Amino acid sequence: MTGLYIILGIIAVMAVAVIIIYNTLVGKRQRCNQAFADIDVQLKQRQNLIPNLVETVKGYASHEQETFQQVIEARNAAQAASEPESMQEAESMLSGALGRLFALAEAYPDLKASQNFQALQEELSLIEDKLAAARRFYNSAVQDYNTAREQFPASIIAGMFDFEPRSFFDVGIEAREALSVVPKVEF
Repeated sequence: MTGLYIILGIIAVMAVAVIIIYNTLVGKRQRCNQAFADIDVQLKQRQNLIPNLVETVKGYASHEQETFQQVIEARNAAQAASEPESMQEAESMLSGALGRLFALAEAYPDLKASQNFQALQEELSLIEDKLAAARRFYNSAVQDYNTAREQFPASIIAGMFDFEPRSFFDVGIEAREALSVVPKVEF
């Protein structure tokens, strides 16, 4: 009879351990989801700012249609993307297109002096800062989640309950180059 109690005790301890590990993984996965939602909010704000920015630049550089078209197409692709990987690729393209738009603005002194353009540029800069912070938080959450799901014995539970690894949100090479082109707003 004592052996039966020992076996039942071991099974109970194992069941509690599985529940604790499972709940920990669920919590970390939800943290990743929330962090990604924060990125999504910042991306939407940036996407909503782009039409105003393009219209402002058009007023000063109306013959630069190819650049405007690239920015609009990149924005539309970014809005249509729904999965993290496709969003990352689309946002990288959008960052590159915005970089070209700001480089274009350098050639038009009247545009650079425009208060509307400066305000939009400053707002975009603030959104980019918030986006960078949201990206850091997301990548931290992903690292925490991926580490937790790969550690023993959580790796067994993760495999049993389909806890898939998450990928980091990276801006990509083209976007990094484009971001280095964006001039600082000076008053």
